[in-house]
Amino acid sequence: MKTYLKTGLSTVAMTSALVVGAQAAEMGATGEPIKLAINEWTGQHVTTHVAGEMLKAAGYEVEYVTAGMMNQFQAIADGDIHATLEIWSSNVSDQYGVLKDAGQLEELSDLGLNAREGIAYPAHVEDLCPGLPAWEALKDCAMNFATAETIPMGRLVDYPADWGTPGADRMTGLALPFKAVPAGSEGALIAELRASTEKKSPLLVTFWQPHWAMAAYDVKFIDLPVGEEACFTDPSWGPNPNAINDCDFSPSRIFKAGWPGLKENWPAAHEILVNYQLAVEDQQPMMGAVDVDGRSVEDVVEDWMGANEDKWKPVVDAAIK
Repeated sequence: MKTYLKTGLSTVAMTSALVVGAQAAEMGATGEPIKLAINEWTGQHVTTHVAGEMLKAAGYEVEYVTAGMMNQFQAIADGDIHATLEIWSSNVSDQYGVLKDAGQLEELSDLGLNAREGIAYPAHVEDLCPGLPAWEALKDCAMNFATAETIPMGRLVDYPADWGTPGADRMTGLALPFKAVPAGSEGALIAELRASTEKKSPLLVTFWQPHWAMAAYDVKFIDLPVGEEACFTDPSWGPNPNAINDCDFSPSRIFKAGWPGLKENWPAAHEILVNYQLAVEDQQPMMGAVDVDGRSVEDVVEDWMGANEDKWKPVVDAAIK
């Protein structure tokens, strides 16, 4: 973990007033709340609340602002939100790149999560569609996944509409006879996995890791052609010579971004958020505690913070001392 150490006072003859003044200059506008974006999935809530608690431990006020994944970036550029802590490269909006290139957003750093996204299914579905996890098997068993709203095509439960259409893009790119139906929320995706597992019914879903449901419902990814850059720009690349997106998701990168005024307004907070890292082995159990055990994000994060000071406190201390 990268940290930037501040130089201390060189003499004990400094007055306490000067010490307080130096601290205030490093901290910035402590009377103004730092506004952190809350998006639509539990992992992001956990990530953001851990960051918020770190900022509070440093002496800042924090406010959580509900913001859609796709429409949060203009709010950050306008200074209405000051940071967003879990952006997935696989479904980030084009607006993000435009605002970043214009200097209206600052990319802070990678979060540190080892992530993957793809088309997935509970393991029992292999009995209903022989040949899985090979993607070609879906051509012959699509009718097994059909519902009243999709027949004669199979049904793919895609991400919520606000997250983009990555599942639908793959069905089109690979010319698979499936209709993508967007889920209403992350909770709706989980409900689909739970129902399929309990009833041993067919299900194809766009999903991701880290997520507690990967283990809880024995979720597996479809083996798709490796997602290379040419797949997304050159129709002649891949198994379908007439379409792009005929491949797996590109490797996911998860990163953080903030308002360009963050560093000037709250220097130590900026440093904390740049250096903040969260590992899969820490995030995933917290997600399970919220979604499976029914605990609040606040309580789960509070417990984790108390038991894992060695993982976050050095980042805070390095920024404020």
